[in-house]
Amino acid sequence: MSTETKPKKEKKHIKVTFNAPCILVFAIISLIALILSLITGGKTNEILFMTYRSRFTNPLTYLRLFTHVLGHSGWEHFIGNMSFILLLGPMLEEKYGTKKIAWIMALTALVTGIIHCVFFADIALCGASGVVFAFILLTSFTSFKDGELPVTVILVALIYIGKQVYEGIAVQDNISNLAHIIGGMVGAIVGYHWNRKKPETTDSYL
Repeated sequence: MSTETKPKKEKKHIKVTFNAPCILVFAIISLIALILSLITGGKTNEILFMTYRSRFTNPLTYLRLFTHVLGHSGWEHFIGNMSFILLLGPMLEEKYGTKKIAWIMALTALVTGIIHCVFFADIALCGASGVVFAFILLTSFTSFKDGELPVTVILVALIYIGKQVYEGIAVQDNISNLAHIIGGMVGAIVGYHWNRKKPETTDSYL
């Protein structure tokens, strides 16, 4: 009497993937920057990870226009920004690609850094809040169609940008509302250009 044996099912192993290299590298460098800042009493932030008006002959002046988004004042500041970036960033990087996400992060850092140094000469700026707001507005444009303005885009703009305008006028704190507004504007402008219908051409960033 013969018996049949069922083939054993292969066990599926869960594989950890480096799914969003740009976002993950950004988060890791930001974490390292925070730890260095805590160890040195904020000296590394002052040198590398915050932007402020300084001599044009100093090469670090130009570097800090980009690297200030990597610095944070403490754990609460870091966790607040990274929560949004790690939530929204991978989805955006999957949709637009690593190079485009790196480009918009660098663009947001540069624009917010320059405008901050022009208008707030005596105040230092650090943190990825501008990038967060760029991502929020960019995310709202993912379903955008040329010739249409989704209600979600209008609501996001009113809620997030409107809140920053109000707080910038009515609330006195150490949060750079201007950086939030500029970051949101960068995300909205880039999101519109990336999602509107175009003729079939080579890939472009705007």
